[in-house]
Amino acid sequence: MTASRPAPSGYVFDNDSPHSARHHASLEGALDPLTLGHLREAGVAPGMDCLEIGAGAGSVSYALLGLVAPGGTVTATDIKPGRIATRPGLTVLAHDVVTDPLPEEAYDVVVARLVLQHLPERQAVLGRLVRALRPGGLLQVDEFDAGHEPCLLAPSPEDARLYERFTAAKAALMRAAGGDPGWGRRAPAALREAGLTGLRIRPHVLVRAPGTPALGLQLHHLAQLAPRLLDGGFAPADLDRLGALMRDPGFAAATGVLYSVQGRRPARTTLSTPSSEAT
Repeated sequence: MTASRPAPSGYVFDNDSPHSARHHASLEGALDPLTLGHLREAGVAPGMDCLEIGAGAGSVSYALLGLVAPGGTVTATDIKPGRIATRPGLTVLAHDVVTDPLPEEAYDVVVARLVLQHLPERQAVLGRLVRALRPGGLLQVDEFDAGHEPCLLAPSPEDARLYERFTAAKAALMRAAGGDPGWGRRAPAALREAGLTGLRIRPHVLVRAPGTPALGLQLHHLAQLAPRLLDGGFAPADLDRLGALMRDPGFAAATGVLYSVQGRRPARTTLSTPSSEAT
């Protein structure tokens, strides 16, 4: 575990951005019901020890703490964890999951939401998360496939093309930083390759329309990425139009597919078949 450090220079969404508080509030409203619903269905219960990597502002970790009390614990990590408040039973750590160690066989549940697609080392990180699980423990990974985020309604065809130009530019910025905006659809195979079994895959598509958290998240993406979009060929008038367009009552778009994927580390096998145990 290490002290706080700057986010990698190419990382698309910095946890210390002036927009981060509203960004995380939109993220919580849009995705927490899905993330936490799947964890409840998987049997997260009192007494369990949980880890969330890339915990952001901590909403999932706070909810996990409620699920595992009494007797359970939650460790919330982030490169910049300053937005997460400590509570009894909750440990908050500055931690880079790419380079910093994790204890092995320490957790019953590990959660990674919208983290791995940003990391070029994602498969190695997955192996580390699997080793952090106790035998029989649960890993849940929630990731978007942002390769197709269509505009469904717009005041004009030109507006629709501008919006889809924006989503393509956002994906290109992620790729330039070493991320994979389409990794969500590859997550199930990646978890299987990492040695997890009993995979459960749930795809979700959300509507981005005025007043929805999913659209609020997109508006904050626009605000956070504005300097890089201007460097990439968008004019100030384009960005102003995008902001107005997304607030127009006649606008609607779809998110990419959010894949929520769960798998379990195999339980310990007998001495006669040690090679079948995931590591």
